Amino acid sequence: MYKIILLIDFTEDYGKSLLRGITRYSKESGHFLFCRMPLHFRENLNMDQIINFAKEWKADGIIGQFYNNSDIQKLIDTKISIIAEDFKERFDEFSNISGAYFETGQMGAKYFINKGYSNFAFYGFNNIVWSRERADGFEDSVVKHGKKVHFFNPKKMASRELWHYKPSALNNWLLSLPKPIAIMACDDERAQNITEACRLSKIKIPEEIAILGVDNDDVTCNLADPPLSSIGLGIEQGGYEAAKLMHLLIENKDQKPYNIIVKPTSVFTRQSTDICATTDNQIAKALNFIHQNIENNINVDDVLKKVSISRRALEKRFLEVTGSAIYKYICDLRIQKFSIKLLESDKSIYEIAIELGFSDNKNISRLFKQVKGCTPLQYRKSNAIIL
Repeated sequence: MYKIILLIDFTEDYGKSLLRGITRYSKESGHFLFCRMPLHFRENLNMDQIINFAKEWKADGIIGQFYNNSDIQKLIDTKISIIAEDFKERFDEFSNISGAYFETGQMGAKYFINKGYSNFAFYGFNNIVWSRERADGFEDSVVKHGKKVHFFNPKKMASRELWHYKPSALNNWLLSLPKPIAIMACDDERAQNITEACRLSKIKIPEEIAILGVDNDDVTCNLADPPLSSIGLGIEQGGYEAAKLMHLLIENKDQKPYNIIVKPTSVFTRQSTDICATTDNQIAKALNFIHQNIENNINVDDVLKKVSISRRALEKRFLEVTGSAIYKYICDLRIQKFSIKLLESDKSIYEIAIELGFSDNKNISRLFKQVKGCTPLQYRKSNAIIL
C-alpha cells in the first residue's frame, strides 16, 4: 500500500473534482492510502516541517500545491515522488497537473465570436500561468477575427474581502468599456466579481456585458446574479491520470515525469451570456432562432424563413458576423450541445443523436470527431463524471 499526501485546496470545486478522479483510480488499483493535509499547513508550517511529517509517515508520494521558490530543492532531495498542481506557475522539476489554458481561452473567444460580438475583454492576472495563458488564447482568436481585446489585469489576486461590493478599479474599467461587450474572466470567482460590480454600477447583464467564466463550478455559477455561463474542464479525468502517473513514478524510479493536461470540454450556457450581439438585426434574428431551436432538427431553410433578406444576403452577412457558414454554425452548435448531453446524461449516443436531429450514429460520430478529435464514446469515457 503506497502512502500519498494530498496538499490540495479541497474547498473549491476544482480540488474536489481532482480528488474524485484520484480516488477513482485508487479504487481501481487498490494501491493507495491517503493523508489529506489541510492547505493551511502550507501557509503556517515551513517546508522542513511538511517534509518531516512526510518522512515520519513514510510517504511515498505527494500531490499538491507548492510555491515556486527555493524550498522546492528540499522536496527534490527527499526522493519522494512529487506531482505539483501549477496553481501559480508550472514546475520544471516535477510533473504538473496543468491545463490546456491557451485552448480554453480560444474556446471562450470563439463562443463569443459565434454570438456576433465585436467588442471583447478579458479579466485576469498576468502573474499566474493559468490566467495568463487563457488570456493569450482568448486574444489570439479575437485578433485573428480582426478585433482587439480590452484587458483588466490587477497586479495580484484579490484577497477574499468584499471589495467588489463597493466602487473600485474594476467598476471604473467596466463603465469605460464599449457596449455591448463580451468579457471572459480567468475563472468563475472573477466572473462572479464582475456580476457584483455590474450590479453596483447598474450595468445590465447580458444586454450590455456578457460574462463567461472558467471551471463550471456549479455553486459559484448559480450563486451569481444572473447565473454564470462557464467553460467546463475535464478535471476529474485529470485527477485520475495524475494518480495513475503517481503509481508509475513510485514503482519505477526511472519513469520520466510528464504533465497531466486538463482540457476544456464545453461551454455551459446560463443567463450571463444568453443573448446574441450584433448591430445587424437580421443576423441577430437568425442567431437567436438558431440558439433557441438548436435541439430541433433545424436547417438553413428554417433560418431563412425567420429573416426578411435573400438567402445570398443572409449567408454573406452571417459569414461576416460569425466567421462561419450557417450550415457549419448549426452543426458545430449541435456538437457542442451533444458533448454536454454526453456528460450530463446516461442516455445512449443514439438517443442523444436523435434528440438533436442527427439521423444516424455514423453521421454523428463522423461530425463529432471532426470537431472534437475523438469519437463520442471516447469523449464520454475520457471526461466522465463519476457520481
